[in-house]
Amino acid sequence: MSKNAEKLAAQIKGIAGNAPVQLGLILGSGLGHIAEEVDGIAIDYADLPGFPHAGVSGHNPKLVIGDLEGVRVAVFGGRAHYYESGRGDAMRLPLEVLRELGAKAMIATNAAGSLRADMPTGSIMCLTDHINFSGLNPLIGEATDARFVPMMDAYDPDMRAALQAAAQAAQVEMATGIYAWYSGPSFETPAEIRAIRMLGADAVGMSTVPEVILARFLGLKAAAISTITNMAAGMSDEAISHAHTKAMAPIGAAKLEKVLRGYLHGMA
Repeated sequence: MSKNAEKLAAQIKGIAGNAPVQLGLILGSGLGHIAEEVDGIAIDYADLPGFPHAGVSGHNPKLVIGDLEGVRVAVFGGRAHYYESGRGDAMRLPLEVLRELGAKAMIATNAAGSLRADMPTGSIMCLTDHINFSGLNPLIGEATDARFVPMMDAYDPDMRAALQAAAQAAQVEMATGIYAWYSGPSFETPAEIRAIRMLGADAVGMSTVPEVILARFLGLKAAAISTITNMAAGMSDEAISHAHTKAMAPIGAAKLEKVLRGYLHGMA
């Protein structure tokens, strides 16, 4: 744990209180409204030295600490992506801070493209595993043997089961599948999509995998849910763009929020 993380955690506790955080939530494009539902304190990333700029439209770079469905959460309204700075470990400090605040687990959300005809725009998908198609890794440069992180069950089976139970209770259809991480910022070509489909991917996006690797490195349990904002290149006639992603995100976000609330209610 870095000294900077300890210092920032103390700063945050001075603002939001000392009660330990139970769960971290990382919000993807178009999902920032969930942070507004938390009964708590919002802190701008700019006031937390070392936190990422999170300069992608559709993200709200604030850390919100408070209660949601009776559970004390830390909600990251924006994430840093590899394509913004060339740093795969851009979310390491925020996740170190999350652990220092007391959390034992985190759930990441993202906007993703579907590689399956039965998982159209507006669907949500609980990740069962991932393919690091980019070949990048946030632990490159870590000097200790802790960098050799086992990734079996990277997406915690108990958390996944609880999320599926919450979806069923809320009568929300939630698919399961494998997420492929592509570095971005350009979208994938149809040939790249055909390649990762053959490798077994069900959805593709530009985030989440570095955070899950970092979470496991830090001893945090992890789960993740994608909102499907488009069919991947070559899968339909949709015009893929970031504007399209932001426009379509709310369709799946409403389902995702029901699942998250049900999951948190079960934790309380």
